[in-house]
Amino acid sequence: MRFKATGLQGLYLVLLEPSADERGSFARTFCRQEFIDQNLNVDFAQNSISVNKKRGTLRGMHYQAAPAEEIKLIQCMRGSVFDVVIDLRPDSPTFCEWASFELSDVNNQMLYVPEGFAHGFLALEDQTILYYMISAFYNPELARGVRYDDPAFKIRWPDLDLIIAEKDRSWPDFRR
Repeated sequence: MRFKATGLQGLYLVLLEPSADERGSFARTFCRQEFIDQNLNVDFAQNSISVNKKRGTLRGMHYQAAPAEEIKLIQCMRGSVFDVVIDLRPDSPTFCEWASFELSDVNNQMLYVPEGFAHGFLALEDQTILYYMISAFYNPELARGVRYDDPAFKIRWPDLDLIIAEKDRSWPDFRR
């Protein structure tokens, strides 16, 4: 694995290095020591999977409030997504900035999202599946979000017909 810093502090692309032969390939997706060597938190509490039946499914932008803030390690197992994060850490030099990445089942990239970021994605293919390792247990009372089209962020999503849950459409405007 290789770790590639992004423009947002603490946010990393994790580049897998599969070995391949005529049978297929093999790659480590997590190594506690390699994450520790990068000073990244490795205390994951749960793993989750997101199955998205239709291209255009948009989920997000989600996070959990303190004291249940989450670190997420995200990998696309099937299909592809336009993956977006927003830095919501008030003391961060990149507060309210966003970044996007394409994660797919062929590009050998994962995304390490630190605490204090909102996360969401848009499925670019039918039957897209994401796998998450998450550092905190889900707490519905601390679940929060910001709207995918909030004018505070001006996220430029791919032009697709969107399938969005009412909850994700109705988050209030973000206040700095």
